[in-house]
Amino acid sequence: MSDGGAAGRRRPGVVLILVATALVGAAGYIITWLVPRAIGVGPYASFAVFWAALFLVVAALSGIQQETTRASVPRADTTSAARPAVFALGGAIVTAVVLVATSPLWTRAVFGDSGDLLWPLVVGCGSYVFLAVLGGTLYAASEWRTIFALMTVEGLGRLLVIGVVLLVNQDPVVLAWAAAVPIPLAVAVTIGPARRALRGRLQLDVDYRALAWNSARTILAAAAMGLLVSGFPLLLTITSPGASASELGLLILISTLTRSPLIVVAMALQSYLIVFFRKSENVRRSVLMLLGLAIAAGALLGILGLLIGPAVFGFLFPGQEAPPGWLIAALVSTSALVAGICVTAPAVLSAGAHAVFTAGWVTAALGTIGALLLPGPLFERASLAVVIGPAAGLAVHLVYLFSKRASVPDPEGARP
Repeated sequence: MSDGGAAGRRRPGVVLILVATALVGAAGYIITWLVPRAIGVGPYASFAVFWAALFLVVAALSGIQQETTRASVPRADTTSAARPAVFALGGAIVTAVVLVATSPLWTRAVFGDSGDLLWPLVVGCGSYVFLAVLGGTLYAASEWRTIFALMTVEGLGRLLVIGVVLLVNQDPVVLAWAAAVPIPLAVAVTIGPARRALRGRLQLDVDYRALAWNSARTILAAAAMGLLVSGFPLLLTITSPGASASELGLLILISTLTRSPLIVVAMALQSYLIVFFRKSENVRRSVLMLLGLAIAAGALLGILGLLIGPAVFGFLFPGQEAPPGWLIAALVSTSALVAGICVTAPAVLSAGAHAVFTAGWVTAALGTIGALLLPGPLFERASLAVVIGPAAGLAVHLVYLFSKRASVPDPEGARP
């Protein structure tokens, strides 16, 4: 099959994934706006804590989807390969048992007196393992329409269920169930079409033991990724006990608004890029091309942030003190570094280098934490952290990709 034909199949795929990402992201923003308006800021705090806990665990479990995508290969006659459904069941049980068994250690600190929030968390996270395995297999098979359905049923379904629940009940625990239920619902809705599309086409390339070990490393990497992105406000808070509430709140708001455009899109494409790099005839060239796009986008956004960022902030939040332009520029431009790791990480994983894949993300997280612990003003430490951590993690991946020739397909060196 020619590169042109392959590219023709990939382009509609990436468009569908980006559209689904935009729809799900918009639904999340609407929920964040709708719930506190409906139930009040006080009760919303319990729901917000549950929401953060759910998606922090989900972010870590997304590593299972990436490993399933990598491990899914055309079917061959073998009896040693793990079966996706059995692995998903085992992973869901392990996830549920770990959450319940460890709950005495953290539920009171996280949920306070709302101990009933544990059970929607267990259901949501356990069922997400099924979604991750199903999604990973669909990515490997390039079943873009079914992936689109899986993503949108979960994201838009959550908005619909929460909206309906708000009409009749404003209990945070009931709303937590409304946030968790769309995960198994999305699996139930798409499992039929997925099974028909996948029947007899793919299998996993490792046994259960290897799959579990590989998934453990991708989960660790995904947890580090989640810490860098959704967990960044938490890192800022923990490492800045002496900062004023106004400075800290302003920094968290600006970092959330400015870093999302590049990072969220890049994160949404992780499994897609694993498939892309696995089919690429020159991984290094593809990596450099995508890194160039990310850096160019970051540079452009950084210039805009420097020139008009404070004015835009003043328009969006009248009456609030605007942050300096250099801070906006630093945060938005360096988001290209995290987006860059979201490019190199799938390239490394597609080569089966799980240790390097994990090392890159963990290095980025540790570098970010280390920089935030340095002495100095809050804004300067944060600006330094968003450079040092991601740059270090990116370097780990790039050193591997451009030094291990045998691990990366390169037709120019392989063809006679």
